[in-house]
Amino acid sequence: MNKLKKNITVGKINYLIVLIYLFFTAIISPVFALENDEGQFIEIKILDKISSKSELLKLKIGKEQKYKNLLIKSLKCKNSEFDDNPEITSYIQVKDLTNKTNDEVFIFNGWTFSSGPTINPFDHPVYNIWLIKCY
Repeated sequence: MNKLKKNITVGKINYLIVLIYLFFTAIISPVFALENDEGQFIEIKILDKISSKSELLKLKIGKEQKYKNLLIKSLKCKNSEFDDNPEITSYIQVKDLTNKTNDEVFIFNGWTFSSGPTINPFDHPVYNIWLIKCY
């Protein structure tokens, strides 16, 4: 019985190590791998879930742009070095102008990834945002 408890403990530790490894390889390493090609503009696609219409929006890095009830600002964008499957990332901040209380400054404040919008999803009841280009 004592050996069984020891094996279970070792299994839990190995599982935790694998989870930590996957976290760093899937989330952290793409951010550090983006060493070249910073852009001046990004293109994002915005889907209005109510009307089912999408629109392509071009944003200048560092400038705020209003889209309906959203105020969107991109602070940085980068293209990765990988030729076979390039990764495009951008750091964006989004404010909802309909929220008049100061409970929340940004409804989204973080990195977005073109290949995996679900890694750090933009969660809004009316709009979805996807990163398309950095140039």
